[in-house]
Amino acid sequence: MSIPLSDQDKSTLRTAAYGAVSLMAAATGSPRKAATKATTKATIALTSATGLVGHVLAANAEDIELQGKTVAELADQVLPALTAAMNLLGGQAPAEAGNFRGTILLAIEAAQARPDQAGTTTAAMARKITAALDAAALDAAGAAAAGGGAAPAAASGHDRPELQQAIEEIVDSGFLGVSLRVHDERGAWAGSAGVAELGGAAKPPVNGHVRIGSNTKTFTATLVLQLVAEGKIGLDIPAADYLPEFGLDRRVTVRMLLQHTSGLFDFLGEVYDDGTFAPGITIPYGPAGREWVDNRFKTYRPQELVELALSRPARFEPGTGWSYSNTNYVLARLLIEKVTGRSLAEEMQWRILGPLGLSGTVVPDASPEIPEPHAHAYYRYEDAGEQKTIDVTRQNISWSSTGGDMISTTQDLHTFISALLGGKLLPAELLAEMCTPHPTGIPNMDYGLGVFVVTTDGGGTVISHNGGTVGHAALMCGTPGGSRTLTAALNCVDDADLSIAAAFRYAQQRLLNEVFGGGQADPAQPAD
Repeated sequence: MSIPLSDQDKSTLRTAAYGAVSLMAAATGSPRKAATKATTKATIALTSATGLVGHVLAANAEDIELQGKTVAELADQVLPALTAAMNLLGGQAPAEAGNFRGTILLAIEAAQARPDQAGTTTAAMARKITAALDAAALDAAGAAAAGGGAAPAAASGHDRPELQQAIEEIVDSGFLGVSLRVHDERGAWAGSAGVAELGGAAKPPVNGHVRIGSNTKTFTATLVLQLVAEGKIGLDIPAADYLPEFGLDRRVTVRMLLQHTSGLFDFLGEVYDDGTFAPGITIPYGPAGREWVDNRFKTYRPQELVELALSRPARFEPGTGWSYSNTNYVLARLLIEKVTGRSLAEEMQWRILGPLGLSGTVVPDASPEIPEPHAHAYYRYEDAGEQKTIDVTRQNISWSSTGGDMISTTQDLHTFISALLGGKLLPAELLAEMCTPHPTGIPNMDYGLGVFVVTTDGGGTVISHNGGTVGHAALMCGTPGGSRTLTAALNCVDDADLSIAAAFRYAQQRLLNEVFGGGQADPAQPAD
């Protein structure tokens, strides 16, 4: 074993691990038979752990004492035990701390009788358990760095002053707050700057939830490519073969949807080369901003968005150009649902979120809610000649749909992009297809299948897909192989004129330069 553990230490680890399973089982409220089966699966997940953690969790667990009878009483015992266990491992054996965290996340997933139908209470408890696991990350990492060890999760902000300075400069450029996470050869670092809400003094949470906008496209493209790997979808098959009900041009292939080479009209509206604008649905940008405020809880269905887009002229013949269109990814969603017979949210949970332990990532569909903790998003508009600013943290993001509706955290985005680029989610040949650049006409910025391929000033390559939506934005970048990643969450006061766009481009450029040695900003607008 890599570190010596007393009997009390081992008891702490077992209490935390098996307590987390008991807590999830209590929170699900499943029928007795289903709950027993789920708890058995979760226990198997714990006992299958490897390394030091595996030795401890596989041993006799009679020393576990959980006195609580209600969910609240159990939580009062288990959540502090989870943090204590991470503290115990983090300072001396960072790899084991990561192993423990991953094992617990797999176990609590298994503890749900029907993970694809998890209720609000279950989801909230999963987030609390994850938060308890992560609560020790900064302190444990700081202790490891002070002792010369590798940081398990995020090093103290004082260790990377250049990163802290970068996010403070981004706040000065026009954002309310920024949270940044970097994983590179120097270890891992996380920090924040600015404020979480107008009029407040508290910084944004380092691992708070944020509406990630067009990063949703990378998750969706990954899911499509997994189905390609299974032979259920063909990249160069006409999309109309899977979705005949829309009367799609048969020249439009699945590849063209993921690559933005279909030419299909963007249901959010199109800005043409001569500067003219063709409106789509009511969105918060442009002349209909005030109308969007009044209708920000309206529900749009994916079929409705596609039908509107198909009622407008295409920008170009399929495969003859490149144009960023959210319509492509709503069609990708419908394609996934048609082929699998399940909702996008269910498939995402089963194929990506569950296996990676991304408990902070949500596919909201039409729900306006965003989990705690989070920084607030704002929108400024004119009403009868008067400027008003409102909190739009809660909004029905179905107007963006799979073009940009997901919610995540910087930790989850790091885990996802690192796993994706590290070859853990796709076969090598399909990952290569995903990252093969197609010209966009933007200098040093090409597009693959659901990712931008950036050439840095130093000639390096960065794979990214950034975006945001009305007061929230997120950045997600990584090098091929996933060894170096940058993820960030930003909050701001947005408006109909997209006044924050210049600051958004500056933020991307500033961070790319700092972490990857230079690069061009992702052109995807914060509205995506």
